[in-house]
Amino acid sequence: MNAVKDNRLKLILQYDGSAFHGWQIQPAERTVQGELEAALEQLTSTHRPVIGSGRTDRGVHATGQVAVASLPGTWQPEKLEKALSAVLPNDIWIKSVEPASPGFHPRYDAIKRTYLYKLGLSSEARSPFHRHWCWPLAKPLEKGLLHDAAGTILGEHSFKAFAKSGQPERGDGCTIHESSWEPWEDLGLTLRVTADRFLHHMVRYLVGTMVDIAGGKRPLEDLPRLLQEPDGELRTSPPAPPTGLFLHHVTYPARPSVRSSSSTNK
Repeated sequence: MNAVKDNRLKLILQYDGSAFHGWQIQPAERTVQGELEAALEQLTSTHRPVIGSGRTDRGVHATGQVAVASLPGTWQPEKLEKALSAVLPNDIWIKSVEPASPGFHPRYDAIKRTYLYKLGLSSEARSPFHRHWCWPLAKPLEKGLLHDAAGTILGEHSFKAFAKSGQPERGDGCTIHESSWEPWEDLGLTLRVTADRFLHHMVRYLVGTMVDIAGGKRPLEDLPRLLQEPDGELRTSPPAPPTGLFLHHVTYPARPSVRSSSSTNK
């Protein structure tokens, strides 16, 4: 009897990052990748590696994380979606499952990522039903300065000053395609930022610096200076907390590139 070939399946998932030590598996820590792989092992009785589009940090949430896994051919998308919903913890939700091309890699094939950062400006942001999913500042800011700051980062820049750690092999240049503050109900504002790539903690450093500008703690002119002189004496503000950050959407080309099987294991 011929062995059943594996199906490569693409998962789009959401999770509340509050109780996770990030996406990537870590010894003796609860992670999103770890929970997914444990669930797949429970369903298939074999270890099935899961590759994600990005490694969100401890406390960071996702409404559009993309992952891929190879499963026995008997596991079709609808069946897997229902089965995972039954065995995963309540802070992870599988939004959809669909077939993936053999060479699809959720991280390396991505051409854009969109992050949201929720900033709570009203006192209600401190409610237990909001504070875990925003930065509950609960104080007014100069919104015009926030909007000006968001516009400053559009385009291609070095974001070395806004990174906890860089990627020497890829440099520190990023192209920001979208950056704007939008109303968040009556609670505050949401920063929507889309780029071809992001450095480690980049969005959080940007938000922390923008909030200090809008709060009158530093001038707007600091932002372009930090972009133009990343190795200068000027420093960013402390990073915003992870509670307000969401990986919202990952964009892929209409026809994903075909990669060798060895590339998908990076």
